[in-house]
Amino acid sequence: LSTDKRVSRAKGIDRVTLAYDKDNMMCYFYLDKGSTLELHSHPESQIGIVIKGHIHFFKEDGEVLDLRAGDSYYFAANEAHGSRILEDTELIECFSPSRDDYKD
Repeated sequence: LSTDKRVSRAKGIDRVTLAYDKDNMMCYFYLDKGSTLELHSHPESQIGIVIKGHIHFFKEDGEVLDLRAGDSYYFAANEAHGSRILEDTELIECFSPSRDDYKD
């Protein structure tokens, strides 16, 4: 990871695309404490695990997922979600199918 290209996704949110084919994609995210990602959705399903840190994912219906290192999560395709980063956090996320906008 130390030599892979980091791409800024939003302020305080960096991504490294690790591997992908047309059906699956794996990314590593670095999230700075205090950063946020507004409610959004995408046509790809998303599954992930928190490697370190503390994050709140929130859903359109108001549900909040309070996650720390070792916790995993899933968002279905087109399911609206956002996040608040409570500590410097690192995630591994997989998308299916691959996200064209993350193919660097």
